[in-house]
Amino acid sequence: MIYDILFKHLEQKIQLSEVEKEIVKSYFIPKTLKKRKLLLQEGYVCKYLTFVASGLLKTYHIDEKGKEHISQFTPEGWWTSDMHSFFHSVPSQYTIDALEDSELLMITAEDFENMTLQVPVMDRYFRLLFQNSLVVKERRLVTAHTLTAEEKYRQLVENNPGLVNRVPQNLLASYLGLTAATVSRLKKNV
Repeated sequence: MIYDILFKHLEQKIQLSEVEKEIVKSYFIPKTLKKRKLLLQEGYVCKYLTFVASGLLKTYHIDEKGKEHISQFTPEGWWTSDMHSFFHSVPSQYTIDALEDSELLMITAEDFENMTLQVPVMDRYFRLLFQNSLVVKERRLVTAHTLTAEEKYRQLVENNPGLVNRVPQNLLASYLGLTAATVSRLKKNV
C-alpha cells in the first residue's frame, strides 16, 4: 500500500504510534502521475509538497533560450516541491514532471501546518529532512563549481547508482552541467 511506503520512510527518522499514523494519513492525497505528465508548471503556485512512493520525477527550469536545466531527480522515497513557491504562495520557477509512471502522496501547505501541529513528531521529521536537503544543495553547489566532469559523473554514480540506468544521457548531462557527448564518453570509461 502507498501509505506503507511513506511510513517506512518516516520511521527511518521518527517513531509514530498507530493513532499518529492515521492522523498523518488523513492529510495526504494519493495521486497517480503518468510518464511525461506535469506535477507543477513554471509560473504557477506550487500547491503541494509531494512524496514519491514509486516512480521518478525531474525538476527543471527552462531558460530564455529554451534550454532545460535540471536541478533534481526525485526517485521513490524522496520528496519534491518548489519550497519557495509552496511556503510563500508565489509563482514557481520550476517545472516538475514524471520520467516514469509514479505514485505520489501530496499535502497542501495548510494541511502540512495542521499535521505538524497535531502530530509534533512530524515537525521534527521535516526539520531533519530540510536540514539534510540544505546540506545536499550546498554540496551540489560546491561540486558544480569545483569538480571535473569525470568527478561529477563518478559522484553521481556513487551517490545514486540506479539513477544512471533510469535516466536518459541527455537529462543526466543537463543535471551535471555537461554535454551529452561528455556523459556518453564518461559512461563508457567509468
